[in-house]
Amino acid sequence: MIKDIDKIKEVLDNDGVIAYVTDTVWGLGCLPSSEKAVKKIYEIKHREAQKPLILMSSEAYHLLEYVKQPLSKTASKLIKQYFPGALTLVLEKSDKTPYYMTSGMDTVGIRVPDNEVFKEICDNITGNVLATTSANLSHQPSAKTYEQAYENMNGLVDMVIPDYGCFAKGLESTVAGIFGDEIKIFRQGAIQLDRQD
Repeated sequence: MIKDIDKIKEVLDNDGVIAYVTDTVWGLGCLPSSEKAVKKIYEIKHREAQKPLILMSSEAYHLLEYVKQPLSKTASKLIKQYFPGALTLVLEKSDKTPYYMTSGMDTVGIRVPDNEVFKEICDNITGNVLATTSANLSHQPSAKTYEQAYENMNGLVDMVIPDYGCFAKGLESTVAGIFGDEIKIFRQGAIQLDRQD
């Protein structure tokens, strides 16, 4: 489906930043192994240093090495139930997840978007995982369409990838932290989650 998949891989392998569609809103991303590219994302967005990036992939198993094992029963259940989908789970990070993308915190958010274009990007890039955030300047609304993402990010990022008709729904993901078997809701979004889920 994507015409420039080799170009996307090349941009990311060379510390680049891309903008792309997900199932919720548009995202900005880079390889988590590139500290230079992560810093670039913070600069592009004017993002506060204490706000971490999250990790997204096309498959949950690509993300599991970035979080501490074994997973709690609650985390495993939520991954089975809601991945792929509009849920970001905040879990204790493993040593593989660099502190420069978690704002020095010991936790990291992980998500598997339900979008074919995003899936194809992740299936074809080095490591299959993106360090990511929304494609907008800090404190501005999230981009919900290609046109908005292009307007926000053209000239700032290395590539804005077309959505090829796989549109974002426009509602941010729900963000939930799992601490032991307790669920803490940080943001109610597209998925209605309660603490007993």
